Amino acid sequence: MSEQVRHISYADAGVDVDEGARAVDLIKPAVAATNRPEVIGGLGGFGSCFSMAGFKDMEDPVLVSGTDGVGTKLAIAQLLDRHDTVGEDLVAMCVDDVVPIGAEPLFFLDYVAIGKLRAEHVAQIVAGIAEGCRKSGCALVGGEMAEHPGVMDPDDYDLAGFVVGVVDRPKMIGPHLVHAGDKIIGLPSSGIHSNGYSLVRKVAIEGKTVEELETPLPELGGESLADAVMRPTTIYAGGLVRALKAGAPIHAMAHITGGGITENLNRALPADVDAVVDRGGADGPAWDVPPVIGYCVRAAGLTPDEAYKTFNMGVGMSLICAPEDVDKVMDAVRAEGFEPFLMGECVPGKGEVTYR
Repeated sequence: MSEQVRHISYADAGVDVDEGARAVDLIKPAVAATNRPEVIGGLGGFGSCFSMAGFKDMEDPVLVSGTDGVGTKLAIAQLLDRHDTVGEDLVAMCVDDVVPIGAEPLFFLDYVAIGKLRAEHVAQIVAGIAEGCRKSGCALVGGEMAEHPGVMDPDDYDLAGFVVGVVDRPKMIGPHLVHAGDKIIGLPSSGIHSNGYSLVRKVAIEGKTVEELETPLPELGGESLADAVMRPTTIYAGGLVRALKAGAPIHAMAHITGGGITENLNRALPADVDAVVDRGGADGPAWDVPPVIGYCVRAAGLTPDEAYKTFNMGVGMSLICAPEDVDKVMDAVRAEGFEPFLMGECVPGKGEVTYR
């Protein structure tokens, strides 16, 4: 007598392909809203196509790529059940890493790994990714939603993003253009952005209820910790690309991410030049530091050196230019909605960031 074969479907194993198809249907309008003329086709193909014909007039077109994630900020998003802005964080972390070379972000792909796929949940995440792409001017051309039952808890998810941009080699900016005497301009951050969250969770989130996190705090100017820590990362790429195309004479840029000002501004310096940042006195720097950053610095008991090596301290992007071009650069970025400020200067040195 033959043994009866047990029937176990893919859904029984924890993967719901129908829910995945429904998620794709929900995100199609958001993805379509990011299209550029160069995009060929749409969602549903095995590969994503993007025409480079429009860049054939460049003297030496160079493709610039970047990849990143959102990190442990996602743990707070899951705790608060807020998923509509982490997609913007994901895009910001990628596109603002390619623009310091002078590259224009062209297209973006995402990877969403999730324990249990819920279409509406994923649609919120991807809507945020699409919004970030729209702000930065790049097209969301594809991605992957991977359901991982048995590997991830049902409510857990992780994000990764991938961007490709282009720049004409003769117009590339960077450390090779920086000289002693150049000035350093800062562009404000919106808050913590997407770095330092392992420390933020340790000193500001753990042990608090959701109700406590959503209670307005005087030390945050009446804002709740939940709102302050979940504010999306500022996206600089779109405005900076337009400023560069308009002729803004920027020598180099530094995206201030993990490692703070200390370990990112030095990446825009040649080996024989230091950056001297005006950190100020007892009242802090000459620019505004978001209250949530001060809150976390105090809660962790960080020294100034530790703070400037951990958080962005109110500076999301630094620009370097010749002293005679400061006004031109500031006017160009103001026209894009940024509020620039002088934060230091370049001096002979060893490629390091120092403070005064």
